Formats: sequence, structure tokens, C-alpha cells
Amino acid sequence: MAPIKSIEYFRVPPRWLFVKITDENGNYGWGEATLESHTQAVEGCLEFYKSEIENIWQTAWRKHFYCGGAVFMSALSGIDTALWDMKGRKLGVPIYELLGGKVRDKIKVYAWIVRHLDQKADDEERQQRLDAGFTCVKMNATADLGWLDSPAALQTSVDRLETVKKMGLDVGAD
Repeated sequence: MAPIKSIEYFRVPPRWLFVKITDENGNYGWGEATLESHTQAVEGCLEFYKSEIENIWQTAWRKHFYCGGAVFMSALSGIDTALWDMKGRKLGVPIYELLGGKVRDKIKVYAWIVRHLDQKADDEERQQRLDAGFTCVKMNATADLGWLDSPAALQTSVDRLETVKKMGLDVGAD
């Protein structure tokens, strides 16, 4: 593998962070280093490790007294995935082949549904997902990301999930 020329990162609102690694021959790979609400911290970690590409996992893991942690591991995950992606692209094979082969023939995909304060906009977005062929969605059942601090807040979430299910969409509970 040619020496690394650059590590770039791209913040995509509202919460994603992607890493692109390019080598001196122009080969590149992409990884995701997203950590909910902490993209700037992950960017700082990526910036710190830019100059330490050689043996990135071992060097980064053993260099500090406090190993691991969500910010650190998110940054390393983005770098690691980008390096695997680069290798797969150079060899003309998908990453799963490099990691031992595929383990299933198909997976269920889902679409994200944004939480609208307006019920009509919520209904329209769900219908758009159905029309696009999706059978499962991921969403926030709550109006905001705070605690469900009352029976009324919990009931609002239950009602929203029931509405989605009545439309024929499955909701992943992960």
C-alpha cells in the first residue's frame, strides 16, 4: 500500500462525520466516524492522528494511558473502515470479501423519517417512504430527544408508532 497522502473529514448535518483517506497514488477509501452529538470531538481526534498512519490501531491504542472511549473509537473506526475500503477498491472486491465473505444474501433496509411538528407533514413523509418501496422506517418517536418524563409524553410516542404501523410500515426497535 502506498503511503497515505491525506485524511479528510466531512461533517454532514445534523450528525454525521465521514472520513476520506487518499494515498500518494490517488487511491482512496471512505469511512464513517459518526458519534452522536460529538462530531467536533471526533474531528479533533482525527486531526491528532493524521500524522500517525503507520500501524494506526496499535500506535493509537497503545500511545495513551486511557485507551478507548467513544470519541477515540469513533475516529479509529472511520480511519479503519476507510483503509479497508481503499484496499477493497484497489483489489476490486467489496469489503465483506476482505473480512471473510458475506454472511447473508439480503438485508432489510429502512428509511429515516424526520420528526415534523406538523402531523400533515409527518403523514406525507411516511407516505413518500411507502411509495418509494420501503417497508421499514427508523425515526424518533418523540418530539425532541429529551426524556419521556410523563405518561403523556410516552403516550404521544406510542400514538406516533401506532400511526406508522397502521400505514403498513414496520418500525425497528433498536
